[in-house]
Amino acid sequence: MNWRLVAAAVLVGGCGKAAAPPVVDRTAEAIGAVAAGLRPAVAVQGAPSASYALAERLAHYRVPGVSVAVVDSGRIVWARGFGVKEAGTADSVVPGTIFQAASISKPVAATAMLRLVEEGKLSLDSAVNVYLKSWKLPDNKFTAKQAVTLRRIVSHSAGLTVHGFPGYQAGDSLPTVPEILDGKKPANTGPVRVDVEPGKMMRYAGGGTTVMQLALTDVTGETFPDLMKRLVIDPIGMRSSTYEQPLSASRGAEAAAAHETDGTMTPGRAHTYPEMAAAGLWTTPTDLLKWAIEIAAARAGTSSKILSKAMATEMLTVQKAPVGLGPFLGGAGRGFHFGHGGSNKGFRSELIYFPESGQGAAVMTNGEQGSGLAQEILYSIAAHYRWPEYGPTSVVLLAVDSTALDRYAGTYEVTTPLPVELVVSREGSQLFAEAKGVVPREQIGLTAADKSIGLESGNEMTFVAGRGDKIEAVEIGGFRLKRKGK
Repeated sequence: MNWRLVAAAVLVGGCGKAAAPPVVDRTAEAIGAVAAGLRPAVAVQGAPSASYALAERLAHYRVPGVSVAVVDSGRIVWARGFGVKEAGTADSVVPGTIFQAASISKPVAATAMLRLVEEGKLSLDSAVNVYLKSWKLPDNKFTAKQAVTLRRIVSHSAGLTVHGFPGYQAGDSLPTVPEILDGKKPANTGPVRVDVEPGKMMRYAGGGTTVMQLALTDVTGETFPDLMKRLVIDPIGMRSSTYEQPLSASRGAEAAAAHETDGTMTPGRAHTYPEMAAAGLWTTPTDLLKWAIEIAAARAGTSSKILSKAMATEMLTVQKAPVGLGPFLGGAGRGFHFGHGGSNKGFRSELIYFPESGQGAAVMTNGEQGSGLAQEILYSIAAHYRWPEYGPTSVVLLAVDSTALDRYAGTYEVTTPLPVELVVSREGSQLFAEAKGVVPREQIGLTAADKSIGLESGNEMTFVAGRGDKIEAVEIGGFRLKRKGK
């Protein structure tokens, strides 16, 4: 103990009372630790733990910039930008830089829908066609027994088609929402229809969210950006956020530009998404966390700015696993969390919040390969702030003779919904996989004779053997890629 410091404290306090110790601001220390401690999605048992510097990973993923905000004990403790808004410039990302939130737009949009339910203007369990005026969802044999409802739409269990949207390049003609829903030109996606009995299964559908968007504007008579501003953005104080598509010229200087897998800027800076509820939110990590904090506060009964306690509780209750009324849900007890990911052309984002501990973060990037970067940043934040039950996946790898690995090496391809070519190669005793333009090259390890995992991304892959035990295909992310030349 330093007795001189103790004596000084007593003297300063006077009359034998010690002065209160100074408050030490450790924000810079925390930011530095997070930026120096990125870690991959996989921890291999028995191997040294890996960690990376943020600058190193920006270069690795060819992502020009990233914005991060962190919540601890229910309040935003820091927000910081790294890198640049546009490759080749010195225009730095700052906490106020806006990015396309992509599919994180969905749970925020669902919040407006739930407000209208509480106001008695909508019902979660009535057929959505009751509210649609400018377009109707065609009935068919799948809707004969079960209806497409708003509850099923926001929990991705309505049986609707169209997973996501590619957006429209600068200068393209933009379709109306009814044209999008019917797949009519200039729409660049197919029609949104029911092809599975509603309520039967969870299947992600941005097409359903677009049906919800039309229901909200038909019922209120407002434009979607105005409706979201009135019902969600302004009440929460999301000052940087807007659902404007395209973004108004007056806000262009605030916006990050989208970037391709090679790190070059997307032509026109960003695609436009008339599918606003599904993909149209421009925002910051700070604003996304304001939304998450408010939803958690409503669930706890400490705020009613947006939703009642009962409605927020229902929003964060599993409807069709793993989805609530908008957000994705995971964990239990203190480890319970909600959030969403986002993937627009040239933008990748992640949002996660633990309502029981008041912890969470939002990460927004302006690069096609930003998902891996965002996840590595979240793992670093989780380690520094000791998030409950959240971290890299621990795996045990098979020990395989290096020459036996040749069995897996080859080129695998799929043509639909998009052409993808995956190359698996052996280098000495290690296997690597790369899908150019989709997944960066990374080492993979075998967890079983027919299964592998990406040691950075955590992407799992199943090898499918045919005659003579030769590998003839791989399955990854629900898709089967056939081996070429076999």
